[in-house]
Amino acid sequence: MTYRRIARLVGLAFTCALVAVPPAGAASGVAPGAPGAPALWTSGDKDGFGTSTAPASTVWHTLGGGELTEVYYPDLGTPAVRDLQFVVSDGKSWVDREREDTRHSLSLTDPRSLSYRQVNTDPDRRYRITKTYTTDPRRSVLLIRVHFESLTKKPLRLYALYDPSLSGNGDDDSGSTAGTALVASDAKAASALVAAPAFTKTSNGYLGASDGWSDLQADDAMDFNYASAPNGNVVQTGRLELTGKAGSQDATLALSFGTSASAARSAAYASLADGYGTAERAYQSGWHDYLAGRSRPRSVAGHKALYDVSLMVLAASEDKTYRGAVIASPTMAWVWGLIPGYNGPYHLVWSRDLYEIATAQIAAGDRAAAGRALDYLWTRQQQADGCLPQNSNLDGSPHWGGLQLDEVADPILLASQLGRTDAGTWSHVQRAAECILAKGPATQERWENATGYSPASIGAEIAGLVCAAQIAQANGASEEAARYRSIADDWRSRLDHWTVTTNGPLSSSPYFLRLSVDGDANAGTAYTIADGGPTVDQRTVVDPSFLELVRLGVLRADDPDVLSTLPVVDRELGVDTPNGTFWRRFNHDGYGETPDGRPFGTNDGIGRLWPIFAGERGEYELAAGQLTGNVAAARAAATTRLDAIANTANDGLMLPEQVWDDNPPAGTDGRTPGTGTGSATPLGWTHAQFVRLAWSIDAGRPVERSSLVSCRYGGPC
Repeated sequence: MTYRRIARLVGLAFTCALVAVPPAGAASGVAPGAPGAPALWTSGDKDGFGTSTAPASTVWHTLGGGELTEVYYPDLGTPAVRDLQFVVSDGKSWVDREREDTRHSLSLTDPRSLSYRQVNTDPDRRYRITKTYTTDPRRSVLLIRVHFESLTKKPLRLYALYDPSLSGNGDDDSGSTAGTALVASDAKAASALVAAPAFTKTSNGYLGASDGWSDLQADDAMDFNYASAPNGNVVQTGRLELTGKAGSQDATLALSFGTSASAARSAAYASLADGYGTAERAYQSGWHDYLAGRSRPRSVAGHKALYDVSLMVLAASEDKTYRGAVIASPTMAWVWGLIPGYNGPYHLVWSRDLYEIATAQIAAGDRAAAGRALDYLWTRQQQADGCLPQNSNLDGSPHWGGLQLDEVADPILLASQLGRTDAGTWSHVQRAAECILAKGPATQERWENATGYSPASIGAEIAGLVCAAQIAQANGASEEAARYRSIADDWRSRLDHWTVTTNGPLSSSPYFLRLSVDGDANAGTAYTIADGGPTVDQRTVVDPSFLELVRLGVLRADDPDVLSTLPVVDRELGVDTPNGTFWRRFNHDGYGETPDGRPFGTNDGIGRLWPIFAGERGEYELAAGQLTGNVAAARAAATTRLDAIANTANDGLMLPEQVWDDNPPAGTDGRTPGTGTGSATPLGWTHAQFVRLAWSIDAGRPVERSSLVSCRYGGPC
């Protein structure tokens, strides 16, 4: 008999044993308290994010606060789990929930794969829980290896507390016990939670009424044993056969998904039969293969692990059903996680974020991924009039109703960077360019909540038209090429009038505004800052985004208006932190935590500092160094910016959308200035900016800048 046949028989026996073992006390009855408290999501600041590189495994997991947080299935736009954590009790006098009651640490177990270990330790030194995670590349199954230690050597009890939220909505799930498995389902999907050794007791209940935590809090023991909890916000509980003493410390959990409960159960048993180690080796091998042959830039010599993780985060953020669809972040940050039945905008596809990610992937050598991104933008997002939506669901259908013309220009710029000039590309480029001409130059700008003449947006439009002209020329469309160039030149000539004030109160020298709402930058026109901001004179609001004009080649780095705006932006928006200098988006920004630390969503928030601006400033410094000839000094300055971004990474090497500044509650309760807030983490854009700046430092210039645009407007060719 061959070893392979023996292994198959052993695996079959193991699977049968799992199915056959009955629970110690058979569950019965329907849980009371339906439908339970409303289903919400966890905090947006994740410590870890992972998925297999294999297309067959359509499950993604996130980690935060010492627990498993949102899991996505069957695609990256659909959260299917709120959280899974463990509860510890002595059965008589105390009970702890690991999220609230332990000290958390997290680390990568393999820096060349998205593999994590969480260690949660009781402050009173009674127990420690160590968890490692891997996704089975062959199935939509997440495996959790658990090591539970009683530090006092006394026997303890360990429970898994699982909160499914299938199909993006946790208020309509039904939970039940099937043998020793906990299964949940709704009209579209199902999950199964299975343990090896098997759960000795299970129960299904409703959040806040009959769930396991409500039960255990009452008398430190598991009394509930409900067989089902139909149609509500279901929480499922399973007691593990572990005491924490030697010989009773290790278990593996399989959290699996499928279109039916039986399919989910079968997948869970199959993965457990194969074993955690088998899945982990295949999982890590997939990421090793992805990174193999991709050289690192010299500039990341001190940040090799962060660079590798950044590349993997970008790759992991691509959906496996809608190829090329890359989400902004696998999170529901702030208010977006606190609205029942709504999942927020971060696991949508934004043309801008996708462009930032794709340009980083081009720099890193993953042109295939960038190509899929462009194909997605053209075939899924582009609409009949040539425009692209503000954002979209994974299938390309518009989600919000806005139009931002930089997002229409971005795929044109990406096509140019990829060297795509074929007739099929031209048909899409032509329609996008015509959208820009019909709708521009005024547009909703890249921060979503104001419309007008934005230097950053118009810069993208101008660059997009110049690149569209080149693609038109390659397809014999000389008339269109001439028209695009002519309008690009005309808009560039009007930039000063539209976006540079010479009589504003922030400087006696000219400076770029965030935007002018009426096309006259010297007019004292007032507009209201969104997210609870004041009504202000447009000349009192600036934004670091004007540097898009330099990075895209529309203006030279030594343009007088650029030079005179830099000190204004630094004074108004820059903050020096222990981790480096960072900038806010604009004056009076309200998109951030409140002064007392509550999540954004109440119109009294404070917009904090964005690490992406450190990257954009570094790219500007490289462009300036090209003109002065002092490339070495420019590289040194840009490296300082690269280090600043790296310093914002958390223990799992996730980079945030925002970091704490010098406003309350910064500086209290671990909110160190320059470290991540509760904002979306990881943010793909931040990881992309880190990668692209690193390659730009090596090149001594912004690698994203189009030579077509730069040459046309007097910059380096």
